Amino acid sequence: MEEVIVTFISIALMLIGAFGVIFIKKPLSKVIMFSVLDAGFILVVVMFRYLDVAMFAALADPLATIVFLISIVKIKEIRAKKVEKGIIND
Repeated sequence: MEEVIVTFISIALMLIGAFGVIFIKKPLSKVIMFSVLDAGFILVVVMFRYLDVAMFAALADPLATIVFLISIVKIKEIRAKKVEKGIIND
Protein backbone atom coordinates (compact mmCIF):
# COMPACT_ATOMS: atom_id res chain seq x y z
CA MET A 1 0.00 0.00 0.00
CA GLU A 2 2.82 2.40 0.87
CA GLU A 3 4.56 1.66 -2.43
CA VAL A 4 1.46 2.69 -4.36
CA ILE A 5 1.24 6.00 -2.50
CA VAL A 6 4.93 6.74 -3.07
CA THR A 7 4.57 5.81 -6.75
CA PHE A 8 1.62 8.21 -7.15
CA ILE A 9 3.60 10.96 -5.42
CA SER A 10 6.58 10.40 -7.69
CA ILE A 11 4.39 10.40 -10.81
CA ALA A 12 2.77 13.62 -9.58
CA LEU A 13 6.23 15.16 -9.12
CA MET A 14 7.18 14.19 -12.66
CA LEU A 15 3.98 15.66 -14.11
CA ILE A 16 4.29 18.90 -12.12
CA GLY A 17 7.92 19.24 -13.19
CA ALA A 18 7.17 18.50 -16.85
CA PHE A 19 4.30 20.99 -17.05
CA GLY A 20 6.38 23.54 -15.17
CA VAL A 21 9.28 23.23 -17.61
CA ILE A 22 6.92 23.56 -20.56
CA PHE A 23 4.68 26.40 -19.40
CA ILE A 24 6.75 28.59 -17.05
CA LYS A 25 8.50 31.47 -18.78
CA LYS A 26 11.22 32.39 -16.24
CA PRO A 27 14.45 30.47 -16.88
CA LEU A 28 15.42 29.97 -13.23
CA SER A 29 11.95 28.66 -12.44
CA LYS A 30 12.42 26.18 -15.27
CA VAL A 31 15.57 24.91 -13.57
CA ILE A 32 13.63 24.37 -10.34
CA MET A 33 10.87 22.52 -12.19
CA PHE A 34 13.52 20.43 -13.97
CA SER A 35 14.86 19.41 -10.55
CA VAL A 36 11.35 18.49 -9.39
CA LEU A 37 10.89 16.37 -12.53
CA ASP A 38 14.22 14.65 -11.95
CA ALA A 39 13.41 13.93 -8.29
CA GLY A 40 10.16 12.25 -9.34
CA PHE A 41 11.99 10.25 -12.00
CA ILE A 42 14.63 8.98 -9.60
CA LEU A 43 11.92 8.05 -7.08
CA VAL A 44 10.01 6.06 -9.71
CA VAL A 45 13.17 4.24 -10.76
CA VAL A 46 13.95 3.36 -7.12
CA MET A 47 10.39 2.17 -6.50
CA PHE A 48 10.73 -0.28 -9.41
CA ARG A 49 14.03 -1.49 -7.90
CA TYR A 50 16.36 -0.37 -10.72
CA LEU A 51 18.96 0.90 -8.30
CA ASP A 52 21.82 0.95 -10.80
CA VAL A 53 19.81 3.17 -13.15
CA ALA A 54 18.82 5.36 -10.21
CA MET A 55 22.45 5.74 -9.22
CA PHE A 56 23.42 6.76 -12.75
CA ALA A 57 20.51 9.22 -12.94
CA ALA A 58 21.50 10.74 -9.61
CA LEU A 59 25.09 11.13 -10.79
CA ALA A 60 24.11 12.52 -14.20
CA ASP A 61 21.60 15.02 -12.78
CA PRO A 62 24.13 17.75 -11.91
CA LEU A 63 25.63 17.50 -15.38
CA ALA A 64 22.20 17.80 -16.99
CA THR A 65 21.39 20.82 -14.84
CA ILE A 66 24.66 22.51 -15.83
CA VAL A 67 23.95 21.89 -19.52
CA PHE A 68 20.44 23.28 -19.02
CA LEU A 69 21.83 26.43 -17.37
CA ILE A 70 24.43 26.91 -20.14
CA SER A 71 21.72 26.65 -22.78
CA ILE A 72 19.62 29.26 -20.96
CA VAL A 73 22.60 31.64 -20.87
CA LYS A 74 23.37 31.09 -24.57
CA ILE A 75 19.76 31.69 -25.60
CA LYS A 76 19.71 34.89 -23.57
CA GLU A 77 22.93 36.08 -25.25
CA ILE A 78 21.61 35.31 -28.73
CA ARG A 79 18.37 37.16 -28.04
CA ALA A 80 20.28 40.17 -26.69
CA LYS A 81 22.44 40.31 -29.83
CA LYS A 82 19.38 40.10 -32.08
CA VAL A 83 17.67 42.92 -30.20
CA GLU A 84 20.86 44.96 -30.37
CA LYS A 85 21.07 44.49 -34.16
CA GLY A 86 17.38 45.29 -34.57
CA ILE A 87 16.43 41.88 -35.98
CA ILE A 88 13.68 41.32 -33.42
CA ASN A 89 11.78 43.65 -31.16
CA ASP A 90 11.71 42.74 -27.50
